[in-house]
Amino acid sequence: MNFIKKNGLGIIVCLMIAIPSWFLGKALPLLGGAVIAILIGMAVTLIWTNKGKASFGIAFTSKYILQAAVVLLGFGMNLSVVAETGIQSLPIIICTITTSLVITFIMHKIMRIPSDISTLVGVGSSICGGSAIAATAPVIGADDDEVAQAISVIFFFNILAAVLFPILGSLVGFSTTDGEAFGVFAGTAVNDTSSVTAAAASWDSMWGLGTQTLDKAVTVKLTRTLAIIPITLVLSLMQAKKETKKESSAKKFNFWKAFPVFIIFFVAAAVVTTVAVNAGVPAETFNPLKELSKFCIVMSMAAIGLNSNVIKLIKSGGKPIVLGGMCWIGITAVSLLMQKIMGIW
Repeated sequence: MNFIKKNGLGIIVCLMIAIPSWFLGKALPLLGGAVIAILIGMAVTLIWTNKGKASFGIAFTSKYILQAAVVLLGFGMNLSVVAETGIQSLPIIICTITTSLVITFIMHKIMRIPSDISTLVGVGSSICGGSAIAATAPVIGADDDEVAQAISVIFFFNILAAVLFPILGSLVGFSTTDGEAFGVFAGTAVNDTSSVTAAAASWDSMWGLGTQTLDKAVTVKLTRTLAIIPITLVLSLMQAKKETKKESSAKKFNFWKAFPVFIIFFVAAAVVTTVAVNAGVPAETFNPLKELSKFCIVMSMAAIGLNSNVIKLIKSGGKPIVLGGMCWIGITAVSLLMQKIMGIW
């Protein structure tokens, strides 16, 4: 009952945006329900700036409903495919993360962007957006304004990616008969899980691929997300060394805070599917769960849109936006180049 009182209003608001977005997405497959939900959420939040009690449910939806959507996707996946995808995409993931971090270091020096905001934008761009920022902030001692600014920058380029990448995929000639090439591209080049799923779902809608692209993109993204563990560990050790004389500010690395626990449930769902299919259960049995997953994605995108303030982003300063843009362009170019070299497209 307390949960409903605290989160009910916000969840209902997200649901009210998700339902029409879902049907509009069916009618406008070029955009897809996920992108439409983001745009509606952003439009609403320009007017509805003080969300009051609804903010709790919106935050719950943007985090936990999205994670639930990813877990539900696991019911449509085979573990052998997950392992194959992770191995296939690993060289691209390593190159894109390295590219983003190098660009961040160079831009930090050239533009004299504060160290903490540079780190947050660089890590958020290279790994998993808001989750990486949330895990990194307490390690480096970033304040709330820096966290908010970094997340705003990441959200901005997430939304651009969700809208523009399906168009870019068509222009560069990705296959429209399967979701492999665009799935790898979305999983390695888009910052946050939310926009990875939005871009992949849009590609599936555009070419009638079911959830092929979505399955591929999420699996690649989950592999990439694991990088948060070593990077956060390194930052923790660097910060501890830097502030050894300040006992109260030395940060200890917390493995479980850094590790995205929902991956465990995603793998568990994949295990269930793998065992069931091997035992003779038709793979189509899990289709309703995959459809529910896609709706949960649309719903979580509504929450992401409601949490995005375009005006605040513009007022917060240009340097972090330039940094985020450079990382975004660099990651996109390297992802495309590596796929070309590896013969994925």
